[in-house]
Amino acid sequence: MRPTYLGKILLHWCDNCFVPVLAPLCSCGSATREVCITPPGDARPAFPYDIRFINNIFEETFGGNLIPDGTLVLLNKAPDPDRMEEIIIGGAVVGAIRYDTKKQSWEALPRIYSYSLVKPKKRYIIVDDGAVTSIRDDGSSLLAPGLVFIDPHVRAGDEVYLVSKNMECIGVGRAKVDAKTALTMKKGSIVRTRKNAPAVFKEGNATWDDAVRSNQPALDEFVSSSCMFIENVVNDNPNLCLTISYSGGKDSLATLLLVLQVVGKVPMLFADTGFEFKETYENIEKVSKLYDLPVIRTDGNTKFWERFNEEGPPARNFRWCCRVCKLNPLSEIINAKIGNCLTFVGQRKYESQTRKQSPRVWRNRNIPAQLACAPIQHWTALHVWLYIMQEKAPYNILYEQGLDRIGCYMCPSSDLGVIEHVKQSHPQLWCEWEEKVIKWGIEHGFQPGWAENGGWRIRGQSGYETDNNC
Repeated sequence: MRPTYLGKILLHWCDNCFVPVLAPLCSCGSATREVCITPPGDARPAFPYDIRFINNIFEETFGGNLIPDGTLVLLNKAPDPDRMEEIIIGGAVVGAIRYDTKKQSWEALPRIYSYSLVKPKKRYIIVDDGAVTSIRDDGSSLLAPGLVFIDPHVRAGDEVYLVSKNMECIGVGRAKVDAKTALTMKKGSIVRTRKNAPAVFKEGNATWDDAVRSNQPALDEFVSSSCMFIENVVNDNPNLCLTISYSGGKDSLATLLLVLQVVGKVPMLFADTGFEFKETYENIEKVSKLYDLPVIRTDGNTKFWERFNEEGPPARNFRWCCRVCKLNPLSEIINAKIGNCLTFVGQRKYESQTRKQSPRVWRNRNIPAQLACAPIQHWTALHVWLYIMQEKAPYNILYEQGLDRIGCYMCPSSDLGVIEHVKQSHPQLWCEWEEKVIKWGIEHGFQPGWAENGGWRIRGQSGYETDNNC
């Protein structure tokens, strides 16, 4: 999949403080360097759960952990048929993890800079001196004559490290044959090598408190600009009631903090689909109590099941759920309890092409009484997280449990890698949903297994077609 450019990539690194910085200058006075990550470049902090998860994958694959204790780590979602996360340490992408939908498991994708961290005990190949230069400098494949040693664990399709005789890493790639076959070959390609991307990697320990301090000038600039935007929109619409859309996610929390700073307390609008995680309900209650804000809650669950019985589960290419569960109930409750209003929404352009193209102030045709605006439209995920850390605000603990976006647990737009995580972390919720999906499929005569491995998420897949073309 091709990268999508949704805005300038703002990520830099300070080699003096060992932290990510969102400006060319760190608060310590040092010049920072740009970090080359894949667009859209919406990098976010890795929590301890993420670090353990990544280390487990690298340990299982190569026999060593990737991430040392005390190291700040960023994750950047990169384009992929399902899910891939770039891993940034020391100001460089040192590798990635990718969800393999066929194997239904995660795989480690190392880069050359990860070798000194992992110190692999398996899946490495020693290369003859004569092949080192072409592999290291040109990204040439490893041919049979250049093979000195191959770890017996290597199988065709495995990611491997390529090292010289003095055990210096010269490249990484994917094995084309298994170890046993490679040892019998006189010619032909053994490893398809990926060309080394130039980068600067400087490892050092730091904390997220350090990162907040290093980003203070950049963060103050973004906060000030967003506060001014809020003040201007409010002044331009003096007759509208003020509300804030709150989902339990990080973006709506950051928006709420800004609104509190500029205009004070406003009601929280929560579109309750009935498919929220229990942790989300807990966060909404906690935020409401902490900041003394009333919650105006919709109920879209009943209408969801009415539509479900007619249409079947929503799909990526037939997402009827958002209008039925969120937009229509919001319109009804605004008309009934609020009237014409201005709602602050945690929308950011780095999330999608649609949101990039959205105006910063708009009116949704499904909610004509609501004028919406996006104070953090130009923020990256790292801006949001640093601001939340600075304010010590109560974010949803699901972020500490491996999820990077908060919403309906059965969202059809979720990657299979995310769905697999939900299955493991919230098995009862997922079983209840899957039972209803399978039951509906049986009642409507779909082929056996049509819902397996997320097949229900694509209309027309695995026999997911109906006579009435729903």
